[in-house]
Amino acid sequence: MNDVTDADFATEVLEADRPVLVEFTADWCPPCRQMAPVLKAVAAEEAERLKVVQLNVDANPETTNAYKVLSMPTFMVFREGEPVRSMVGARPKRRLLEEISEVL
Repeated sequence: MNDVTDADFATEVLEADRPVLVEFTADWCPPCRQMAPVLKAVAAEEAERLKVVQLNVDANPETTNAYKVLSMPTFMVFREGEPVRSMVGARPKRRLLEEISEVL
């Protein structure tokens, strides 16, 4: 699971060759920390179909504002450069997989 920044968001996410799950996260966010092992597991299980990345909202305000992210964690699935699904808040792995399965 990679970190992305304002500088490489377009290359890593918008131009990716498969759907990308982006977690908008922050160091000060306890639910974000809870999601770390879940996202690692999802990234490993779905590596063929899905790229998983994190974006630190404090260090990358440009992308955060562009997608109007207000709460942490926010998860967005991008496909072919467009956000196709958005979810707010921590959730169990099974629920996260269910929610993103329809856009993969």
